[in-house]
Amino acid sequence: MTLALHGGTPVRSAPWPAWPPPLDPAQRALVTEVLESGQWGATQGGSTVTDLTAAFAHRSGVPYGVAVGNATLGLFAALRGLGVGRGDEVIVPACTFVASATAVLLAGATPVIADVNPVDLHLSPEAVEAAVTDTTAAIMPVHLAGSPADMDPLNALAARHGLVVVEDTAQAHGATYKDRPVGGLGDAGVYSFQATKAMTAGEGGLIVCRDEAAYEAIWSVCNLGRRLGGQWYGHPSVGWNLRLTEIQAALLLPWLDRLDTEIARREAFCAAAEHELGTEWCVAHGGESAGVGSVSVVPRPPGTTRDSRHLLMLRFHEPVDREFLFAAMAAEGVPLEGGYPPLGTMAALVREGARVEPCPAAEAAAREVVWVRQSMLMDDPRHAAHLAEALAKVLAAMPPRGQV
Repeated sequence: MTLALHGGTPVRSAPWPAWPPPLDPAQRALVTEVLESGQWGATQGGSTVTDLTAAFAHRSGVPYGVAVGNATLGLFAALRGLGVGRGDEVIVPACTFVASATAVLLAGATPVIADVNPVDLHLSPEAVEAAVTDTTAAIMPVHLAGSPADMDPLNALAARHGLVVVEDTAQAHGATYKDRPVGGLGDAGVYSFQATKAMTAGEGGLIVCRDEAAYEAIWSVCNLGRRLGGQWYGHPSVGWNLRLTEIQAALLLPWLDRLDTEIARREAFCAAAEHELGTEWCVAHGGESAGVGSVSVVPRPPGTTRDSRHLLMLRFHEPVDREFLFAAMAAEGVPLEGGYPPLGTMAALVREGARVEPCPAAEAAAREVVWVRQSMLMDDPRHAAHLAEALAKVLAAMPPRGQV
């Protein structure tokens, strides 16, 4: 069968669903109401930001929330509000977006890049234990791809060493760990509303926490050092203006009503994809020599009771030419992405003082793991067959490495 890359017919010619989805009537109505009110800023008397933070905190199982301009600022504010700053170290996983580390730098602390579990690619408690020093102040688990990290061992480790835990929940809106929502499992959790996330206002973020003193400190960081209930021009602490706008909140608040439906839709696609990539599909199409027998879905971490499926991560168990793979799959109408490079390989972070622990599992993932994007997961689950068909077609034609 001729690859589309070489002039053949692509597996799929129809576009995948767009992201973000079109505005629903509730979003359109609330955005219009806010725009016409003239109360666009978070301090002008509107209630949409307040309602959004309350709703997110409730869904996260905690009483407090602070909405911010983006999740990088949210991680920074959470760390600062929890007392993390100059001279401190914060342990972050090697498999994550660069902002997990740069937020630590922004807070004046040192990111310590630790390895991940080789199976599920989430922060390894064993790697964290090995990385702890006398200056370690915090751990930042990342709920990668919408899967909840295995939080109980990490929280237990943090308690033993007197560390705070800031959850990077940027990709995990609606995920649950042992039936408990992410975001409320540590000392603070930070969601993202950036353009690719499961809920988006183009940009934005939201911090949730359970402790009142921590909430007040984080709120102060995000509100120019003011004290809750204090004078407008009183600034007893150093802080910044990190607030979300009412317009952004108006896009996000109604989205909560459809979030569960969208998670279920992505989960159905992922389940169908895992089935299509299984042994039954391989046998029906010629066995493992057809290609997909060497590909599997990266499993969820222990304790996962709900995966929000921001991404579907696939692992290749045999070496592939990744450049050829991405070009050929895109030509077949089923694009894949390479994912994050290991944080420890980023020279800019090292130049800024990041400490890099040995990360063989993250380095292996950079060679073996690819992503299926969220917008594709919103498609009809029957179309998961396109993913398996395109993979089988491309892998069957995969040239020897270095001979593309």
